[in-house]
Amino acid sequence: MKVFTEETHIADLDIKTYIKSYRAGLQEVFGNEDNIKFISTRRGFPPGLLQKVMDYKPLSAFIPEKYNGRGGSVPECLSVLEASSYESLPLSLMIGINGALFLQPLNKYGLESTQEKVFKRFVNQKAMGGLMITEPEYGSDALHMQTSYLDKEDSYKIKGTKHWAGLTGLADYWLLSAREKNENGDLGRDISFFVHDMLEPGLEVEEYYENLGLYMLPYGKNKINVEVPKTHKLIPKTTGVKMMLDMLHRSRLQFPGMAMGYLRRLLDEAIAHCQNRTVGGKNLLEYDQVKSRVSKLQAAFTTCSAMCAYSSNKANVANDLAKDDVPANAIKSVITDIMQDSAQSLLQLLGAQGYRLDNIAGRSLTDSRSFQIFEGSNDILYHQIADSVLKSMRRLKARNLYDYLNSYELSAKASDYFKQSLNFEVDTSIAQRKMVSLGKAIGRIISMEFVIDLGEKGFRSDLINNSIETLRNDIEVILSNYQQQKEVDVIVDYQEDSSWLSYFNLST
Repeated sequence: MKVFTEETHIADLDIKTYIKSYRAGLQEVFGNEDNIKFISTRRGFPPGLLQKVMDYKPLSAFIPEKYNGRGGSVPECLSVLEASSYESLPLSLMIGINGALFLQPLNKYGLESTQEKVFKRFVNQKAMGGLMITEPEYGSDALHMQTSYLDKEDSYKIKGTKHWAGLTGLADYWLLSAREKNENGDLGRDISFFVHDMLEPGLEVEEYYENLGLYMLPYGKNKINVEVPKTHKLIPKTTGVKMMLDMLHRSRLQFPGMAMGYLRRLLDEAIAHCQNRTVGGKNLLEYDQVKSRVSKLQAAFTTCSAMCAYSSNKANVANDLAKDDVPANAIKSVITDIMQDSAQSLLQLLGAQGYRLDNIAGRSLTDSRSFQIFEGSNDILYHQIADSVLKSMRRLKARNLYDYLNSYELSAKASDYFKQSLNFEVDTSIAQRKMVSLGKAIGRIISMEFVIDLGEKGFRSDLINNSIETLRNDIEVILSNYQQQKEVDVIVDYQEDSSWLSYFNLST
């Protein structure tokens, strides 16, 4: 097993050699039965596991070459995430948090003096970093966060409370988000980000959460009362809000990297189980319903591959992604829905065997569920997709959905599959639930566009056709439900006259 030491010039290794060695190391670590039992039933890392993984310096993929990193190539970053998630989705999320939510923002917006110190510590001392945005009272409403900072002569004083930050109590560095407090105590509208070194005092864990899945990663509530040097503030190109959008959109575009290995693993597990399992004298793959489930897993694999290809060209640090909400939100929401659906299918195929805590199916179900919530709840992101499209239609004075999507660069080819279903005028004042449904459909049409593009590049045609048909069926169902959807209200005082037992004569 090859391990990269401080003396190893990892930047000189070609990507195939590096990824091959990294995969081999992960297979050895996560193939250990004791480690499997530990990560399935207990919180944290088994003894020595994190050290062995970090010996391969996976975070170097996100670090510029001048600091002895591998350069920050997006295809390579996605490959590292894919290799990680094949063995462990929580591990891949840990790499993703470090890479997309700390290293890439620092690379783009940090001062060189801070970059040099931090990046060298990551490469040579296996440091880790995370991002703190979410607050107990302001989850998705990040623009109203209450964490504040005061601009002092040589530093910034930051105070507040953050929670649900991945790597709570484990990271060596944090990107802290805050709003400036003026002399009257009012908070500014813009958002700033600061690098805090945990070697300095002031950031304390108040509580560790008992998270439902992702047992390896610690989450909790953090009390912040720190002072950081002036050099540790990220410098936006325009505004802090646009910097945050650029950061979050880039992160969302890289979700397919975490999903890629995970979906490939579920597909491999499903095929192996169905080939070796006999029921009623027949191999499982001879049953039509089983074929349907496995074919959807294959479609998920292909759709995710297409997203990786798109993000490899789009998510470069040099690109400004502040306005790329539609593709970023579509990719994040659709692929995380696919991850959860795929876990449900594998668990169904494996039956009782998959319901064990130490089985990949059961672990996948809980580990992937949170992906639909963090970094933007999918319901909110679908609404935002529809809202962005409708705003664009209003600007162009377009009414017909097919006409608009057929001329939109992210859906021009895929929309041709839905000429009849999309041929209607959109009411711009539709209910929120219909906005979410519309966003779901548009997100999958955009995903189908990526699949078509991948097919044109020469990707295996039978897998492309499978993915297109699977997405096409899903989109038709969503569009049909959208057209027929009726508003149903909540009956708060439902208890009155609603006991089924009262309609039976119990005296006899």
